[in-house]
Amino acid sequence: MAAAAQPPPPLDILVRSPEGFSLWNGPPFINGQPGIKLDQKISCSTTKFSDDGSRLMVLKPDGVITIYDCRSYTEIRSFQVPNLTAAALSPRGRFVQTFQKSSTPQNKNVTLWNVDTGEAEYDQFQKSITRTNWPSIRFSADEAVACKLATNEIQFFDAVDFLKGVTNRLRVAGVAAIELSTAPGSHVAAFVPEAKGIPASVQIFATRKDLQSQPVARKSFFRCSSVQLKWNNGSTGLLVVAQSDVDKTNQSYYGESKLYYLTTDGTHEGLVPLRKEGPVHDVQWSYSGSEFAVVYGFMPSKTTVFDKKCNPLLELGTGPYNTIRWNPKGKFLCVAGFGNLPGDMAFWDYMEKKQLGTIKAELSVTSEWSPDGRYFMTATTAPRLQVDNGIKIFHHNGSLFFKKMFDKLFQADWKPESPDRFSDISELVKSFESIKVDNAKPQGERSKSSQTSAKAIPNNPPAQKPAAYRPPNAKQAAIVQAELFGGTSSETMSKSALRNKKKREKQKEKKANEGANDS
Repeated sequence: MAAAAQPPPPLDILVRSPEGFSLWNGPPFINGQPGIKLDQKISCSTTKFSDDGSRLMVLKPDGVITIYDCRSYTEIRSFQVPNLTAAALSPRGRFVQTFQKSSTPQNKNVTLWNVDTGEAEYDQFQKSITRTNWPSIRFSADEAVACKLATNEIQFFDAVDFLKGVTNRLRVAGVAAIELSTAPGSHVAAFVPEAKGIPASVQIFATRKDLQSQPVARKSFFRCSSVQLKWNNGSTGLLVVAQSDVDKTNQSYYGESKLYYLTTDGTHEGLVPLRKEGPVHDVQWSYSGSEFAVVYGFMPSKTTVFDKKCNPLLELGTGPYNTIRWNPKGKFLCVAGFGNLPGDMAFWDYMEKKQLGTIKAELSVTSEWSPDGRYFMTATTAPRLQVDNGIKIFHHNGSLFFKKMFDKLFQADWKPESPDRFSDISELVKSFESIKVDNAKPQGERSKSSQTSAKAIPNNPPAQKPAAYRPPNAKQAAIVQAELFGGTSSETMSKSALRNKKKREKQKEKKANEGANDS
């Protein structure tokens, strides 16, 4: 007899504000409001799930790092690290890396802690941290492979026993950034910037020591100061967004960017054929790793979905967009315009190749699909924005499901879960449609008076067009002008101005009458 299917895990939402952090029960909500699983009224500077969602790291005051088990939300371990600047949790939550302020190389200020034992397993000195060198030690998704960037080389560790130190060194002259493929950790990409007329390059190496004699793929290019390296699931393809601080064509103040695609089997090493000039705003792989979507070009930007051979599969049109979010099940896409754009969002069914709906989420700072692929959450957070902080959750078709405003909100994230643990997305969509129909019935059974009042007062009245800016002295200037020249101002005239105006009108009438009598 076949074993019963495991029920899908619940959707949880992590919310952090000045008062502390809390874990909400995710949608669907009971009585329209989320329940609270965990509520910690303590100030914290950082909260972060491990990539598999099994553990939660919280940075508290005085350099205290607390690790929680996400099954029971009980505390597993606490570390107190003096002069703590940053901390990072490994993909499965087995290790925590910490960075401390240090003035001399003799003080090893980067430490790798074992969460289960509470012991330090590795330490080193690092002068500073940047986006390219933090976390210092990179792990594959299963934590079977670990490596770090060093001067002119990539260093590898025994991920089972870090006490062995560095077990292998791969020399790459001038390497400035690396990206380890995560699922599986079979390859590592290395970026070498331009130097003395030699072009910049991205090289892909195998992580196994016996396969590292030559790179399996390599691409060189000029006019490149930094890169974004994006691996697909399966570790077969790498997307490289090459960015330059200066656009020599003088078409963009923000420099220029190009998108390259490299494969680990060497079948493709070149540019992705984008069909519009302009910057690459965003690019994301599908969960399957078989397709990727790109938002690119001068505004209005263009969005295209490509396959693993760089063949265009679907055009999603043009619009004020700079963000792409692919549903974890691979069925839906959200194309949005955040940051300095007005927040337009378009939801697409990739399988059916049709648009489902459009809506706006103004001032959004973060955005992401839920692990089951049914909901899309946006958040307006501080310190990026100090006003209108809040959370919005939308259905897969763009209709608004939930909204909550905060005086100040720092963070709102879904708890990570494997999409494979949820039902097929088509079944989830059918359940959504049935809920939608059921909810629509009682709404139609209102009294006539309530229906009439609903028509008279719309739920979402149109926003008033903001008035044009007028300098502080404009009002008085308009009144003075009316008094001197007899004109009318848009502002209410003073009593004296009205009297003067009536006198001038009477004088005009008197002169007109006298002229008529003389003739």
